[in-house]
Amino acid sequence: MRNRIVVIGGHGKVARLLLPLLTDAGHQVTAIIRNPDHTAAVAATGASPLVADVERLDTGALAELFTGHDTIIWSAGAGGGDPTRTFAVDRDAAIRSMDAAIQAGVPRYLMVSYFGAGPDHGVPQDNPFFAYAEAKAAADRHLAGTTLSWTVLAPSRLTDDPATGRIETAAQGATGGAVSRADVAATILAALHDPSTVGRTIEFNNGPTPVAEALRA
Repeated sequence: MRNRIVVIGGHGKVARLLLPLLTDAGHQVTAIIRNPDHTAAVAATGASPLVADVERLDTGALAELFTGHDTIIWSAGAGGGDPTRTFAVDRDAAIRSMDAAIQAGVPRYLMVSYFGAGPDHGVPQDNPFFAYAEAKAAADRHLAGTTLSWTVLAPSRLTDDPATGRIETAAQGATGGAVSRADVAATILAALHDPSTVGRTIEFNNGPTPVAEALRA
């Protein structure tokens, strides 16, 4: 089935691997980017670049961008460092995008989170990662409470290793480790095509099981 997809954070490291997978699968993809200098690189993937700053757009403006689409994929992030901006992007803008998806009638939403995210993340308040952990916990919790057909994909530590096509989920015994960004992109595509992933948070590393099979386990 051909989906009309919005990828938020279209020039991120995972998104740049995901976009050609989506377009090669026949989907119509709009990639939201903040920097107009990234337009050509995104267009080369087959996606349609759209310059917009989701940190500054309100729910209504986001809903206008989303209208006519079938799926939202959140793959954006503030990049850490500044707690104020981390909360503004990873929590507040993410939550607005969920509310906008509902307002625009977009049924499907996939969130890229991280392994161990949640209110019991255990990150100390004086740790530089604390703001990100808090922001993702709030965003993931909000998503799970919506009427959207949602999936939270929570990879462990990201690497730039080549794709293996194989992962291990927490349901299979994964406890955290590492996973290549290329395999994260493949997992997003597989989750999009697998209705059994709706309403689930899926934590995963690289592992021994083909991606599609691991998601069904």
